Amino acid sequence: MWARRTVEGAVVITMRKFWNFSSGDEGERTLRLDGAISDETWWGDEVTPAAFRQELMSDNGDVTVWINSPGGDVFAAAQIYNMLKEYPGKVTVKIDAIAASAASVVAMAGEAVLISPVGHILIHNPATIAWGDSEEMLKAKQLLDSVKDSIINAYEMKTGLPRTKLSQMMDAETDMPAQIAVALGFADEIMYQSEGANNNIPVPVAASVFSPRTVFNSLLDKIRQNENESPIKSENTDMLMNTVQRDSLFQKFMEV
Repeated sequence: MWARRTVEGAVVITMRKFWNFSSGDEGERTLRLDGAISDETWWGDEVTPAAFRQELMSDNGDVTVWINSPGGDVFAAAQIYNMLKEYPGKVTVKIDAIAASAASVVAMAGEAVLISPVGHILIHNPATIAWGDSEEMLKAKQLLDSVKDSIINAYEMKTGLPRTKLSQMMDAETDMPAQIAVALGFADEIMYQSEGANNNIPVPVAASVFSPRTVFNSLLDKIRQNENESPIKSENTDMLMNTVQRDSLFQKFMEV
């Protein structure tokens, strides 16, 4: 990312970094990761992974990472993830508005992950642009499959969910609001709640988490399996959803 500014009639090109460090009075450090994790700024001549590491390690103390990012370059995000995992102090992640795509990988580096009540985590399959013959297309697919496996590693370590379920969520391009992110283990708690508040907010309609195709196919399967059973009364639906736990939520809606 590049910015243009004028100084006494001259146009000066400056680089706008996608991170911003600040230090508090008590030695606490804040990393604000705003905007896209861009390969232009990350891999450019002036900003390199080594430069990011040097800035991260230039001081000590606990670090709070605020994330508001639609994602970006997955390999840059992987390096930030590793750097934060290697950081000797405590790393707390706070998701401001959205941690999507590659930014969701960075979020998994937190020892504690907090999310705003209006925040979202979005995960999906990696994508690329390829050109060439069928062999080149196969190589591109193999690369994407390998990258997906590495992303699942980070999600699995944080959530403890089965890899097959995480893969299905990525296939469906899953958007998780705060309560879903906490229920599924991608975040630990919702910010700004009073002390002792229950994070087990009732899970909203499952269709907001999973793709329409997945939900439709799952419901068809349930109908076929329960043709002779009475349907659940509508007045009991809310009570049922309030008691659904993480594993049963997956079992009900992720079977295709």
